[in-house]
Amino acid sequence: MSEKAYKPAKIWTWNKGNGGRFANINRPIAGAIEDKQLPVGKHPFQLYSLGTPNGVKVTVMLEELLELGHKGAEYDAWLINIGEGDQFGSGFVEINPNSKIPALMDRSGEQPQRLFESGAMLMHLAEKFGAFLPASGTPRSECLSWLFWQMGSAPYLGGGFGHFYAYAPEPMEYCIDRFAMEVKRQLDVLDQHLANHEYMAGDEYTIADIAIWPWYGAMAKGLLYEAGEFLQVHEYTNLIRWTDQIAQRPAVKRGRIVNRPWGEEKSQLAERHDASDFDGLNV
Repeated sequence: MSEKAYKPAKIWTWNKGNGGRFANINRPIAGAIEDKQLPVGKHPFQLYSLGTPNGVKVTVMLEELLELGHKGAEYDAWLINIGEGDQFGSGFVEINPNSKIPALMDRSGEQPQRLFESGAMLMHLAEKFGAFLPASGTPRSECLSWLFWQMGSAPYLGGGFGHFYAYAPEPMEYCIDRFAMEVKRQLDVLDQHLANHEYMAGDEYTIADIAIWPWYGAMAKGLLYEAGEFLQVHEYTNLIRWTDQIAQRPAVKRGRIVNRPWGEEKSQLAERHDASDFDGLNV
């Protein structure tokens, strides 16, 4: 049925076959669908994730903390295959009732703490270790504003543009045009800001950069949805400068390949349990 002919029904009903590439894992109800406990390693932090942009935020943050010498930030990163529905296992749902990666357990204290939503994890880790989050003043407010900008904006980039451009069963001009316009506006927001700032919050690298880079850095380099030419991303020169600058950080090189079971063999690390797991990889 064409988009012009479609008319919403009076009451929506779930068609399990609808939804494009991810139809098999999308559903309108929450909760676990199977009894499946999660593994627990030896380190203070237990991360259950996949190397998507949201997952990369947390692995980069943990690697940055370790780079600074915070040994208490050691972690085990367990692979959650969202294509197979691992996020609907009972153990995962206990940590994240929203069944989205990443999910993190902080077992460093007397009582384990669960964390879901990547922005919450970045803030928790930054405050716990006193790093990558300015203590006060304008730098702190800028950092938090840009962090929450990313959390609110990325759904347009991923669930909006990404879905209709790359994953929908058939292309729909209105949807692609609407979300392409919004994504280009967001890229322009970043490009204009970075024309006058080295990093998102000013002269200091913060969790705002860590949150934004996996999504918008990948888009600026034409790596997300293979849409670089379509969106003419080469126009955003300030964003590209910032993207390349962050990509050279040793912790970013490590964090971006954790929980990644695809791509070049030396650029993937399905699970991470020790620093030596990076040996022989492209980091």
